[in-house]
Amino acid sequence: MITKKLDCHVSYQKIYLLLSSNKTTPLLNDDYELIIVGAGIAGSVCAATFGKQGRKVLLIERDLSEPDRIVGELLQPGGVAALTKLGLSNCLENIDAIPCHGYGIFYKGENVHVLYPPSGGKPSIGKSFHHGRFIMNLRKAAAETPNVTIFEGTANEILKCPMTDRVLGVMCTPKGQSGITKMFFASLTIIADGCFSKFRKNFISKQVAVKSNFVGFILKDAKLPLPNHGHVILGRSPILMYQIDTRETRVLIDIPGKLPSNGNGSLKKYIENEVLPIIPKSVQSSFYDALQSERLRSMPNNFLPPSTNINEGLILLGDAMNMRHPLTGGGMTVAFNDVAILSDLLSRDNVPDFDDSNLILAQMQVFHWKRKFYSSTVINILAQALYALFAGDGDEYLRILREATFNYLRLGGICASDPCGLLGGLIPNPTVLVGHFFAVAIYGTYKLFINGKLTDFPQNIPKSILILYTACLVIFPFIWSEMLA
Repeated sequence: MITKKLDCHVSYQKIYLLLSSNKTTPLLNDDYELIIVGAGIAGSVCAATFGKQGRKVLLIERDLSEPDRIVGELLQPGGVAALTKLGLSNCLENIDAIPCHGYGIFYKGENVHVLYPPSGGKPSIGKSFHHGRFIMNLRKAAAETPNVTIFEGTANEILKCPMTDRVLGVMCTPKGQSGITKMFFASLTIIADGCFSKFRKNFISKQVAVKSNFVGFILKDAKLPLPNHGHVILGRSPILMYQIDTRETRVLIDIPGKLPSNGNGSLKKYIENEVLPIIPKSVQSSFYDALQSERLRSMPNNFLPPSTNINEGLILLGDAMNMRHPLTGGGMTVAFNDVAILSDLLSRDNVPDFDDSNLILAQMQVFHWKRKFYSSTVINILAQALYALFAGDGDEYLRILREATFNYLRLGGICASDPCGLLGGLIPNPTVLVGHFFAVAIYGTYKLFINGKLTDFPQNIPKSILILYTACLVIFPFIWSEMLA
């Protein structure tokens, strides 16, 4: 058995080559304390943060050109705060980012306007932007950080000690050099290769669930009813709109189940018939024009409950480890808060040497529970629960809960500010979330009796019970998934 003394990073390549059945002689590099696979949202910020701590970091990315995605374009105020805490708020500059002050929710021709609650006596502001521009700024920040090296190539294999299964590093192919293989060894490897992670299944058993897809395109010079706000339009399923630069507005249309074919025109016809009529009037013209000219792109909406990292020498981070429906735009907020927590737990004061696998595993247990009380639990549960309500068009009791949610927000005060604070990653308190969720359910039963006739009273009693029961069915499975390791 390999002892802790032998398990130091200067010995990793020797351990692997001596004990592995791999008889190739690839190029070797053994100079790093930390390898990060994936230079996206989580990976780039992680590299910059640990580089600032004096760790020698290798950041591996398959393609360093500017990415072009239809999600990851709205950073909630809680995410802005986390990015600021990490010293990377300048990455939001010079990308024509748009301030976001809250949301407008549109339902059956009516709307409600909710603002993020103040934080620290100051207005809370999110930012929306082109995903690719933001990523390039994050990568630039990582590249300019001392101790960080960026390698463009494809990570093909996670290298393990054959005797102990401890992760030792990564085998890569440099971009454009298919005949060359490089092995990089380090004390610790972080997998942050996103929602389509190629390595996730090797280290966690939970499966990704996909119930819908977002179809996205861009509007030009759209006249939004509430500038500098996100817009949520409730129809058969939710539609999102938010400005991503001075002239362009992102539209995301949630389509449950099987996606209609784009090739034969079914998708476009669906949007024209089901979505266009419920879009606010001021936007319909630019929406229609974009639908005729813009490429319709889709992205699966994934759900993956979090898992405790239990693998020696390896950590999964970001969407590789935990995903929620992007309806609430909380993914980046969770990622930045995770990096802030992780960088503190694994700082040199707490973990002097990344070779100490037992100490790192102990810190990852702390991480798994600590992150729940910063943002992840609230954002994960809120995203899934809201989607269940907003997309439950065919269920009578989900429809009642959806209408109750809309009317509850219209009450104003904490009925609006607290939910918007939860959405914005500003109130990371699960009890506040659960309290408001069941307050909505109770308000729905109240409205059922108030709006009903006296003769409806007997049948509304079992209905009210079923409303509360449906609320339990919606939220408790997601609470349970958060509590499981």
